[in-house]
Amino acid sequence: MSVRKRSGSGSKRPKEKIVHIYEQLLRGEEIGKENPNFWEEFFLLQPNVDFLETELQKMESSKMIPTKTNILELINKCVLVLNSNHTKRTQNSLITLSVLISTIFKKPTFTDSLQDINTLFCMTDVHTDMKNLVVKLKELLVNDNCDYSRHYCIKLLFTIVTATDNLNQNTLLECLMVNNLFDSFKKLLSDPTTRQEYGRDIVVLLTLLVNYRKNEGTNPYVVQLSLLDEELALHGFGQIISASLFEFIRQPTVNIISAQPNSWITSISSIVGNMFLSDETDERMHHIRQNIALLLALYEAVHLNRNFITTLATTQAESSSPPSPSSTLGGHHTTKELASAPLMEITHYPTNLLVAVFQYCSVAMMDHKNESSFYNLKLCFIILTCISEDQYANSMMHDSNLAFKVHLQRTHMRHRKLTTDRISKPQPLAATLLDLLVEFIVSHLMKKFPSELYLLCIGVMHRIIVYQKRCRIRLVYPWKDLWTSLISLLKFLVYQEQNLVKKCNIFNLATQVVNIFNLFITYGDTFLATTSSYDELYYELNREEKVFSEIKIKEWLSSESLSTPTEEQILVQIQKNYDLSLKLQDSLDFFERYVENPHEQFFCTLVNNVVIDTRKSVSSTFRTCKANQVKM
Repeated sequence: MSVRKRSGSGSKRPKEKIVHIYEQLLRGEEIGKENPNFWEEFFLLQPNVDFLETELQKMESSKMIPTKTNILELINKCVLVLNSNHTKRTQNSLITLSVLISTIFKKPTFTDSLQDINTLFCMTDVHTDMKNLVVKLKELLVNDNCDYSRHYCIKLLFTIVTATDNLNQNTLLECLMVNNLFDSFKKLLSDPTTRQEYGRDIVVLLTLLVNYRKNEGTNPYVVQLSLLDEELALHGFGQIISASLFEFIRQPTVNIISAQPNSWITSISSIVGNMFLSDETDERMHHIRQNIALLLALYEAVHLNRNFITTLATTQAESSSPPSPSSTLGGHHTTKELASAPLMEITHYPTNLLVAVFQYCSVAMMDHKNESSFYNLKLCFIILTCISEDQYANSMMHDSNLAFKVHLQRTHMRHRKLTTDRISKPQPLAATLLDLLVEFIVSHLMKKFPSELYLLCIGVMHRIIVYQKRCRIRLVYPWKDLWTSLISLLKFLVYQEQNLVKKCNIFNLATQVVNIFNLFITYGDTFLATTSSYDELYYELNREEKVFSEIKIKEWLSSESLSTPTEEQILVQIQKNYDLSLKLQDSLDFFERYVENPHEQFFCTLVNNVVIDTRKSVSSTFRTCKANQVKM
């Protein structure tokens, strides 16, 4: 007996009511005229993010003209409904606004020209709506309300800030400049509860806003960040960064390449293990890209705000609870276990933000082969440059009463044996910073020579030694390790001169290294801890005298444009530069203070990368808004 087919079983599923309304809106039809409560009912309907985004994206610009009135009205109603104090309507309004803004800016026709964007968002009525929207967002951020409303409020802000790849071309940000959100951000960072939940997002938002046309005029976020002196907000800002950096350091993929005893067994194990590391490497690079936003935040704070330097030095107590490093961009719920875990669980020793920075830098130094990791490491060195120029930071790092036990990652190299004596006991952070710089010098002497990074590295080392000379601080440190690393660098430059001179100015780098040695020779008695250190210095200089001589000759050859000098010419140069009397050289303790302008293009690229990565994260969260939204 055959089974009778049920009537209507083959029919399509009926359209959602919200989809039917979207279709009317996008066709340019008048809606809601017969129903005075239409918009109140509309915002009770759960948005269909996928449908609205897809249909808007498919529309050609010419076809959007008839629908422009409806889109503008929808934007206006979204803003007005935020005043209703109805949680569900507020959330649906925020989601709808986010979809409208992100999709319109995403359309290919707007990539080449922003005229349509200006037409849509800079009309008098819409501009007023955007102003009113920002005012309401400020209220939603700080008022005690449903967490999901604040969550979608932050997502909308991210949507606005990341609307264009080039931050400086984003016309919507002018509304955020006029209606400043800084005080709202400051309040969220100062409160432990909101900081745990939204702190990372707030720090990233603030960092992006600080970088909006920062070199073209007065950016209120730059001004207010530079003047911020409230301890709770500054420490909250710092805790966000330190917790995230420590979380990265604890990742299993970071420790895969950790230092191991040097033997043929471990070498073979390393070779076999590296065959299976591609996935782990990709994951590590993903985490590095995520942390660039926070490194940029740290740079802005250190560069702009002298008060923030005290946050670098603040020791974290065991009872302190850092904010969760997990960004709410990945979803509303954070990892509560991590959010409530004290920083002490990470190191088991007293720690501070500088410890986190040094440990993170040691990990970053282990890989700079692609663009993202190179930018990451360059930013690390620029941050270290800013820190090493600050008087208070230097005084804290050289304080023998403030000793920290810091584990620096070290690259496994066949020609050296790694020892643990340098990390077996606490030491001043200045010693740890020198360890970090020495490690970079000895581990990056390679064919693809990162000359720019070496210049930054030697610059940081020079600043630290100049501080010791000026303040007559005798830091207990194994200086022979530092001298040996610098001599190794000079040897590399001499022996690889023919290859390197075509790619970079090796003489500038060599001159900086020689100046550091001249500092030790001329003023070492004022900051070297023992007389035996002086003996070791002259022993190393005499042992490697040939390296310094060759450098001088090569520099002369370059200045005279000679390639094959005669024996007599070389002897003349040696005689000119040989003198048994000590020559006091001027300006050995002088360095040009850091300025951002020469690195403007670097930071522009960095910020744009953060914008793109952040927008991808925001987009993925709105696709799951149905599951996360509060049921009213």
